[in-house]
Amino acid sequence: MFDLPGSWVWDFWFADDGEQYHLFFLYASRALGDPDARHYRAAIGHAVSTDLQSWTQVADALVHSDPPAFDDLATWTGSVVRHPDGTWYLFYTGSSLDAGGKNVQRIGYATSPDLTTWTKAAGPVASATAPWYETLETGDWHDEAFRDPWVFPDPEGNGWHMYVTARATEGPAFGRGVIGHAWSPDLRSWELRPPLSTPSEHGFGQLEVTQVEVIDGRPVLIFSCGREHAMPSRAGEPGGGGTWAINADSVLGPFDVDAAYPVTDERLYVGRLLRRRSDGQWLLFAFRNADDEGRFVGGVIDGLPVSWVGDRLVAGAPRA
Repeated sequence: MFDLPGSWVWDFWFADDGEQYHLFFLYASRALGDPDARHYRAAIGHAVSTDLQSWTQVADALVHSDPPAFDDLATWTGSVVRHPDGTWYLFYTGSSLDAGGKNVQRIGYATSPDLTTWTKAAGPVASATAPWYETLETGDWHDEAFRDPWVFPDPEGNGWHMYVTARATEGPAFGRGVIGHAWSPDLRSWELRPPLSTPSEHGFGQLEVTQVEVIDGRPVLIFSCGREHAMPSRAGEPGGGGTWAINADSVLGPFDVDAAYPVTDERLYVGRLLRRRSDGQWLLFAFRNADDEGRFVGGVIDGLPVSWVGDRLVAGAPRA
């Protein structure tokens, strides 16, 4: 488990350079007192490991920019990929406040030759735009949701895809969450495309921190959503929320939100899949979201082995 005694640790993602695993994570000082205040104080930390169990914290990857900038409030969740020329790209969420004090989220990126020293590119490169995606002007939500970029290469070699936590412009407020989509030929310029899911009466207000992988030959997308941000019909699901999965025919979707099923309950949030290099085993990592009394905990757990049981992706029991 990765934890910091002086800070809350929550959303995270990985990169594997072939020798070390790199953990990028959001963290904020516990001196804030209230864990809910952590979001607007978030920086992107960095730790390394050779075995996915013992981690060494190294220099932070990114912090927010000086205003005015699209990321002048906080830097939030993202993903890391490597261009064929060897350059690493860290895509992240930039958070800022509009004139009315509401949160606006947009996507930017930074580059690095070594996963250690990062240089921000001018941004943003993607943001919520009508008619496909809800904005503050057209929406019925507490923020302009366009965050958590998951970037991966096209399976046929045709550029790159980005999946984003976004919201549609119609549908029930707590069922309007969709999988936003953008495409790039080179990781630098991005073309916004329609979402790869649709709003639903049995859906979610937000599909946070998406990731798509092929596990034992079967494409699956995972995301997170708590019961407080889902349609009432989801309240009876085991655990009421946490990390969810949607099986698909392709990593390019489409994704049927009605078919989503829980992988963890609300004690574990932001599930991340990673294939262990030593034996090829897929593992699910998550952060500790809530204790038995519903209080925020934080900290990333050790990986849980995942496997298919029938038509569902199942994670092993957490270690004591």
